[in-house]
Amino acid sequence: MLNFSFCSPTYFEFGKGTESTAGALVKRFGGTKILLHYGGGSIKKSGLYDRVVASLKESGVAFAELGGAQPNPVSSLVYEGIELCRKENVDFILAVGGGSAIDSAKAIAAGAVYDGDFWDFFSGKGVEKALPVGVILTIAAAGSEGSPNSVITNEKTNEKRGCGGECLRPVFSILNPELTQTLPAYQTAAGSTDIIVHVLERYFSNTKEVEITDRICEAVLKTIIYETPRALENPDNYEARANILWAGMIAHNNLCGVGREQDWASHGMAHGPSAFFDATHGAALAVVCPAWMKLVSKANPFKFEQFAERVWDTKGADAGIAAFEKFLKAIGMPSSLKEFGAAEADIPKLVKHVGVGDDKTFGSYVKLNASDVTEIYKLAM
Repeated sequence: MLNFSFCSPTYFEFGKGTESTAGALVKRFGGTKILLHYGGGSIKKSGLYDRVVASLKESGVAFAELGGAQPNPVSSLVYEGIELCRKENVDFILAVGGGSAIDSAKAIAAGAVYDGDFWDFFSGKGVEKALPVGVILTIAAAGSEGSPNSVITNEKTNEKRGCGGECLRPVFSILNPELTQTLPAYQTAAGSTDIIVHVLERYFSNTKEVEITDRICEAVLKTIIYETPRALENPDNYEARANILWAGMIAHNNLCGVGREQDWASHGMAHGPSAFFDATHGAALAVVCPAWMKLVSKANPFKFEQFAERVWDTKGADAGIAAFEKFLKAIGMPSSLKEFGAAEADIPKLVKHVGVGDDKTFGSYVKLNASDVTEIYKLAM
């Protein structure tokens, strides 16, 4: 096991009706004038918006609001949010929604206190200061409710890039499993796939003697494998939703990744299909990750044999990968980039988006060059 530092200070309020604590939590963590940031009209149709606003008013918290967060959150909305925060003298941001609203809120939080272009943070500059962010989560997927990370798409360049900094980790997150019960089946399945691959990016590691984090990873994986079909069969299954919701947070607050080298090649390669073809992030991962597995398992089979035995109760790397693909198909995930409208002719631009060259490798479990990434996209077609 490698040396590591780990700090996960987010305060979690979990369970039924917990959105009613939003106003009190904002005040507890220093918010006086907030930006209420959310996606489309679903939170208004469901009544969640009214409950959150009532909680804010009850606690005497003033707010401005910005809707419009969308899957694969975009830079134009971040710029709009930054301008609004400055105009309204906002000192706190409350994101209501899934990973898109949360990631957008984090980017706004960093940009609002920065003199330059917020995209600098998505081009390699470290994030050292940001407005505090709180979360009311409505989908189990990205894990952004407990992580210090944000991913944004730049519409001008079609780049989908991430950034991170401990100041972006939410100060509190409200997790009510009931809020996920109205999700379409496809979004539930895509969210579960995202959770699985968040774990796999950490699980497939060359670091030896990491039994505790291996076992935590395997527990999260087996939980999602068990609970996702139950949630799809009965969307109102509160216990299944609760287990998935908490697993999503554990998968990405880095509890599964401490003390070990991590990979992140699958996520890097899934950003291109999202940027160019508006593929749902989890669905893109469902296609790219198994293709990555097929290539790298030949070069480094050890961890895949463990994955097959401990997670899927089978023997051999190929059998484990096949079991994973069978599960993804069973929950309704796509199995080909062509299902997003991609074609073989698109592979060069996808490889370019990854930013890898023959002299610049990518990933860590098996270091990949441009030829390797090209082959993975071909497998994914």
